[in-house]
Amino acid sequence: MSELGAARDGTPVTVFDDATLLGEALAREILAGLERTATDARYLLGCPSGRSLRSTYRALARLVSAEADLSRLVVVMMDEYVVGEPGAFERLDPGLSHTCAWFAEHEIRRPLNGAVTRGRGIPAEHVWLPDPADPAAYDRRIADAGGVELFLAASGAGDGHVAFNPPPADLGGGSRVIELAEQTRRDNMATFPQFGSLEEVPRYGVSVGLGTIGGLSRTVVMVLIGEAKRASAARILAACDFDPAWPATFIHRCPDPRILLDRGAFTA
Repeated sequence: MSELGAARDGTPVTVFDDATLLGEALAREILAGLERTATDARYLLGCPSGRSLRSTYRALARLVSAEADLSRLVVVMMDEYVVGEPGAFERLDPGLSHTCAWFAEHEIRRPLNGAVTRGRGIPAEHVWLPDPADPAAYDRRIADAGGVELFLAASGAGDGHVAFNPPPADLGGGSRVIELAEQTRRDNMATFPQFGSLEEVPRYGVSVGLGTIGGLSRTVVMVLIGEAKRASAARILAACDFDPAWPATFIHRCPDPRILLDRGAFTA
């Protein structure tokens, strides 16, 4: 691991030799934060689905103590695909393997619950997803719970999208139903290889906004892993401020922001 110091605007940057080391460092930070939280308080963790945080989720399951109490951990998912027509959207069946609900259950909750003593795992009701029938209620729910302690963010490879927010992005936008940009849908084919073609990728999703993340979190960490994220990493590191044309640059306006990369994503 090497410390770069900071991006052009002063945002701290750390480069790790590989995704495993990055994931382990971030997992230890999450577990330490949960341990510091009062026993009668919930710890809200903002989580994207997909490839960028997979090494972190796997490290959490490896490193968590069997005696740890995860019952206070709330997994705040970023987004979900929806089907239907404007005004009558519904989330996809959570049993489908390309949904964010499936990802949350099979790649976050179950592995973590399998690593701790029975009765100390994450309750099913502590996995939160935005509701397309009332997206704004998601922001209110997060705010009423005291906000997200740590929001893990990732950037789309092709257009810098964050959650389902495409360019040009609204820095203050809240949770809402979004028509997905074609580039976002193409990026998601790599995230969910179950999609056989672009036509199989849903055209709409319900998503947190950049304002949801930046306005309702104490700390936001942007994670960039692999050569596919190299162009996005270079653009984020070169930015002096938020650029609506590349939504992931919102990290420069977030509270207590940090950028974590592996060697594959970093270009000196």
